[in-house]
Amino acid sequence: MRVEVASQAGACYGVERALRLVRDSVQTERGQVHTLGPLIHNPQVVAELAQAGVSPVSSPEDVDGGTLVLRTHGVTPQEERSANEHADRVINATCPFVLRAHQSARALYDQGYQVIIVGEKGHPEVLGTLGNAPGAVVVQNVSELEGIKVGKRVGIVVQTTQARDNLRAIVSALIGRCEELRLHDTICEATSSRQAAAAELSARADVMVVIGGRNSANTTRLAKICSARCPRTHHIESASELQAGWFDGADLVGITAGASTPQEQIDTVCSAVEGMGGTR
Repeated sequence: MRVEVASQAGACYGVERALRLVRDSVQTERGQVHTLGPLIHNPQVVAELAQAGVSPVSSPEDVDGGTLVLRTHGVTPQEERSANEHADRVINATCPFVLRAHQSARALYDQGYQVIIVGEKGHPEVLGTLGNAPGAVVVQNVSELEGIKVGKRVGIVVQTTQARDNLRAIVSALIGRCEELRLHDTICEATSSRQAAAAELSARADVMVVIGGRNSANTTRLAKICSARCPRTHHIESASELQAGWFDGADLVGITAGASTPQEQIDTVCSAVEGMGGTR
């Protein structure tokens, strides 16, 4: 069987930047280094950082001095202020594209729009966006618009890892329900390119393997996209989860990975699949 990795897969710029900032801080900072929540949604990476002395905390109030790193998914303005009050040094590792979404929400709010956030309720990035637009409403799909009273002027901002098809459906459903509709399309292009590459490969593959944290929104969305085109799709966090029986009778095994998955994890999975009879 042949093994093919999607043309776009694995860690994005924001994740690589955050990891570089944290690893540099371990080498240069005095005192304890903490992250506000898991730095990224990848349990293996978080465990590796913990071994290097970087521990996550749930609140800025949990630290007393030292260095506090703000996670890639961003934080609310209140959390950032609290971080500066409780830590000696704050490193902002928020993905620049997430910051753009937060800033867009703030701009729409300041301009008097009713802000609708297209995203997953309770996700850290969405919570950070909500903090920049008090009173905003979060919708995950078109059906959730039914119970919402829509004002005259509506502004939309989007979680960076959302699928653009879902955004289009929500925008279409809002047309005609308000006098003015303004969209800030803050979907990250790295997300879109990974989704497109996963869709293309899974449409050809006999088996798909999707690598990344099960708590990762963009990875679970990749798994959903692949499952729709390739029923034999398996979402794993590490090579240890692979089972030889998954590949019985397969000619082409496709591999993709979420934006929080470093290249070395992809390489490890590829090697393991090749050890089960695959070639590249």
